[in-house]
Amino acid sequence: MSQIATLRWLGDALELLDQTKLPGEIEYVTLSTEAEVFTAIRDMIVRGAPAIGVTAAYGLALAGLRAPKTSPKKFAEYWQNQAKYLLTARPTAVNLFWAIGRMKQKQKELAKKGLSAEEQAKALVTEAVAIEAEDREANRSLGENLLKLLKDGYTVLTYCNAGSLATSAYGTALSPIYLAKERGWNLKMYASETRPRLQGASITALELTYAGIDTTLICDNMAAVVMAQGKIDAIITGCDRVAANGDVANKIGTFGLAVLARNFGIPFYVACPTSTIDFTLADGSKIPIEERDCNEIRFIKGCQIAPLDVAVFNPSFDVTPAEYISVIATEKGLVYPPFAENLAKIKNL
Repeated sequence: MSQIATLRWLGDALELLDQTKLPGEIEYVTLSTEAEVFTAIRDMIVRGAPAIGVTAAYGLALAGLRAPKTSPKKFAEYWQNQAKYLLTARPTAVNLFWAIGRMKQKQKELAKKGLSAEEQAKALVTEAVAIEAEDREANRSLGENLLKLLKDGYTVLTYCNAGSLATSAYGTALSPIYLAKERGWNLKMYASETRPRLQGASITALELTYAGIDTTLICDNMAAVVMAQGKIDAIITGCDRVAANGDVANKIGTFGLAVLARNFGIPFYVACPTSTIDFTLADGSKIPIEERDCNEIRFIKGCQIAPLDVAVFNPSFDVTPAEYISVIATEKGLVYPPFAENLAKIKNL
């Protein structure tokens, strides 16, 4: 089964698939500085919470390579400032904050051990590589757990992109689909286009068809019809942040799908690496929601579709209340309601 690589660490630079060019072009960009990594995250050259986290970790690896080496103090001052800078790239996906927090903790440990600037820089690269490797393994384990909820012959609807191109490998929501393909299962997929950035059309449909999986693309406003016609056995989405009570922030439009799923009696599953759970937030009302450029709605692929002076509301994410979610699948196991109690149980596993 073929998959397109999301990112590659080159030892002193990061190679990223430019997802803004999909599906027409498969083009990679090479990033050599943390400023270039910041721009890639902000401008959605890379997207998907896990992939953003891994990219941010490599951004700080690059910051370590570029930081002054004259003394550990000067190294730390430069590096910590770059960590603060990268934290501002995007506000909603918690993996960005998780990965940077882990790298910051690592740097503090290295400094406490009295390592030189050169030694710290090398160790921070090693830590970023470890974060990527752990993401790959977590995604596969998550997929194995989600696969327990599916059967050969199922048709699954997904939204936005939570596949291999949103992570370092396998994906989250699409991980069980790829594992089923490896086992010879016959699963079918429906991909919702995902306005306004069209990640479902340009990214999910691309990677699924590239992998040889039977895929049907629909407009977002067709979801109720395909559910009503009995075409969908399960819905699986990814997530960008999960609150301690199980409320889920994901691409705008996810909440609507969950409401429809409840109406039609279709299970609604959320694929969630534990790095995406924010136990510091009691519920979804505390999750910051990114609002993006108005022209993402006024234009599609550079083509104007609305008056330039019309008011636009463009939240990039919405929050699905925990009551609409059937299962939250993690690499540590399947979590069922009550989510506040059962998510807490897996926190330290």
